[in-house]
Amino acid sequence: SEQLNRFAGFGIGLASLFTENVLAHPCIVLRRQCQVNYHARNYHLTPFTIVNIMYSINKTQGPRALWKGMGSTFIVQGITLGTEGIISEFTPLPRELSHKWNLKQIGGHLLLKGLTHVIAMPFYSASLIETVQSEIIRDNPGILDCVKEGIGRVVGMGVPHSKRLLPLMVLTFPTALHGVLHYVISSIVQKLVLFVLKRANAHNLPTESSTSVQSMLDAYFPELIASFAASLCADVMLYPLETVLHRLHIQGTRTIIDNTDLGYEVLPINTQYEGMRDCINTIKREEGMLGFYKGFGAVIVQYTLHVAVLQLTKIIYSTLLQNVS
Repeated sequence: SEQLNRFAGFGIGLASLFTENVLAHPCIVLRRQCQVNYHARNYHLTPFTIVNIMYSINKTQGPRALWKGMGSTFIVQGITLGTEGIISEFTPLPRELSHKWNLKQIGGHLLLKGLTHVIAMPFYSASLIETVQSEIIRDNPGILDCVKEGIGRVVGMGVPHSKRLLPLMVLTFPTALHGVLHYVISSIVQKLVLFVLKRANAHNLPTESSTSVQSMLDAYFPELIASFAASLCADVMLYPLETVLHRLHIQGTRTIIDNTDLGYEVLPINTQYEGMRDCINTIKREEGMLGFYKGFGAVIVQYTLHVAVLQLTKIIYSTLLQNVS
């Protein structure tokens, strides 16, 4: 029974990670393409139009077009985790907060998160380009192209860029701001949801026949649900800032994206934002407040898919454990 519970926990966690990083990747690709497409007349605020454009792109370019840049997103995650570990090892900045935290510890912890995002920033830019670049015109990228182009961006060599390319110093503040705010919001929501779920579970005492099933669900699902709710809230609340961030990162990189109005043809990115404030004012003036939410339907599809997989996994393991017991 104990081995089965461990297997169940591993399987549930694996299903959640697979959904978050693999199944949801087409939603991330479409969401980013919509965010940087200032030409677009269709904002794709609902899941129905997003699914339709996914189908069109898949039909004209094949399934690879929806999973492009997935390897580079894993590399950026690895660089972020590695950087955070190295900085915390050689500086007094805490990687984790103790139960008896104080304002100095919180400040150091958030500074660590901000520095990590700044160091990973050029690789994030390279990964972003891979996910939005149209499959029609790009060559087959290598697994480590993201690292090579990120280093090239820092030293000013490699892929040719236009004069409109923003210096990394201009991108530092919005990148660090988005990364730290995303972490703060998701951490608060996660702890709040976990507290509510554990309190609710304390009142629901399981019967003898359902003890093993209930204990498994109580052990693994609150964490997953809290993590899911945290990511959802942070993504929704920071979506306008993410749109601005992605447009600043992509400017001047000579990137060609898919036409998200039609699902075929390609469009160049020729924005001329001077910085974060100018980008916000330009989007507000030329595209309206809903311009900050272009591609939001992809977020709805992404998290709906995640809920469905979590629910399916829960049903499978509940049935399995009940049959065994």
